Amino acid sequence: MDRAKRSAVEGSIAAGADFLQLDVGEAPPGGRADWLATRLRAAIADGRVPVGARLPASRVLAAELGVSRGVVTEAYQRLTEDGHVVGRGRAGTVVVATPAAVVTRAPAPPRPPQLFAARPDTAVFDALRNAPAELDLTPGVPDLAAFPRAAWLRAERAVLHRLAPAAFGYGDPTGTPALRLAVATWLARNRGIRVDPAEVVVVAGVSQALGLLAQVLHADGVHTVAVEDPGSLGVRQHLNNWRLDTPPVPVDAHGLRVDRLEASGAPAVMLTPAHQFPTGVVLDGDRRRRLLRWARRGGLVIEDDYDAEHRYDRPPVPALRGMLPDRVCYTGSVSKLLAPALRIGWVLVPPRLHADLVAAKRMADLGNAALPQLVLAELMDSGALERHLRLLRRRHVRRRDAMIRAVHEHLPGAVVHGAAAGLHLLVTLPGEVDDTALAAAALRQGVKVQPLSWHGQRPQPPGLVLGYAANLPTDIDRALATLATVLRDLRRPLSPPR
Repeated sequence: MDRAKRSAVEGSIAAGADFLQLDVGEAPPGGRADWLATRLRAAIADGRVPVGARLPASRVLAAELGVSRGVVTEAYQRLTEDGHVVGRGRAGTVVVATPAAVVTRAPAPPRPPQLFAARPDTAVFDALRNAPAELDLTPGVPDLAAFPRAAWLRAERAVLHRLAPAAFGYGDPTGTPALRLAVATWLARNRGIRVDPAEVVVVAGVSQALGLLAQVLHADGVHTVAVEDPGSLGVRQHLNNWRLDTPPVPVDAHGLRVDRLEASGAPAVMLTPAHQFPTGVVLDGDRRRRLLRWARRGGLVIEDDYDAEHRYDRPPVPALRGMLPDRVCYTGSVSKLLAPALRIGWVLVPPRLHADLVAAKRMADLGNAALPQLVLAELMDSGALERHLRLLRRRHVRRRDAMIRAVHEHLPGAVVHGAAAGLHLLVTLPGEVDDTALAAAALRQGVKVQPLSWHGQRPQPPGLVLGYAANLPTDIDRALATLATVLRDLRRPLSPPR
């Protein structure tokens, strides 16, 4: 069948195009070229076909519409004469200008969330992330420039080379078997947790793990989860979003005050025992034993192991999950080890909650994307992830030391907390100062930080939570010098009026 006959047959099958949902049946008899030019002109004007976009080849569009090629070429010619498109040979017909449009009043932009308000709202982290700043000391951000691109590409090629076609279909909502096995091996080697791969549920980061746990706990009659104070504002917001109450339990130099947890009557607690956020303290041996006794009496522990791999000046701290698996829910991810954008984490729960958690995960999204899981499993199995971790530890130590030096030089009297591990430092400040006002003033000078008061439900000493992992030592020093200047300006008394 020649090309003309094929076009005629295709036109008889479906006289319409996916492009702009064009339906030639709307065209008046004898006016198809004018109708098509009008539709294309309108699409260019309203942005559906933006400047720089290429129009379909005239032969292709004619076949889809079931019209002669001359109808399409005439319409394109009219747009060319108007100066809206230009033919560029093999590059096709390209939009180069938009028709004059009627000016309409744009809707008012949504009111941005107020940064550094006394009670930050749930959009505050997005707002702070999008706020422009020359120097970003946001805590919890890894060195994204160190992402192992070459190793990731090698692993991806290896995975794709051997991947069966069936692997591109819907999979197990708990995650790919390869990643669940790799995570179980990783946790045994690095966190002292012995777990069957079938118990591992792959999730889109710790935030999804918390949402799934909240749903399961609600169904189990648990409506209160105590949290550390100070403790992560983001975690508290996630739990509150799922209608869980989060009473505060104080944290001191030895970690969570388990006696205050017992007195609170809360049936469950969320904590970061290996590296408390934001203070950086480790839950000591006596507190651990008392917490486990509390759990054996019926309490439930949610353990967030958010950055336990990043330790420098202290021995590893075993995870609570390895000591009492029947009473501890455990969450972890690669957000602090590789990149938050991967959205890959895992959660382990006691056996009695496992089926409900899997059901919640299934209804949430049918499971995470399989290909990134398989690539991550390849990195874990090949040893590339451990090599990357060793590289990061050396780099982080240099940057942490640079921040400690800069604090001592520029903020005399300030106290550094949590330096032995993690990706951030807590710096408490002497004297009376509003740390929220300090953070706001610092942002105006191009330095992004988080105030300690954000992360406390009860009054806290003034302080800043400062991330160092993603910054060069020279930038860290400049940021601390700026913070010192801002702090002096805040403390300088106003001149009396003349």
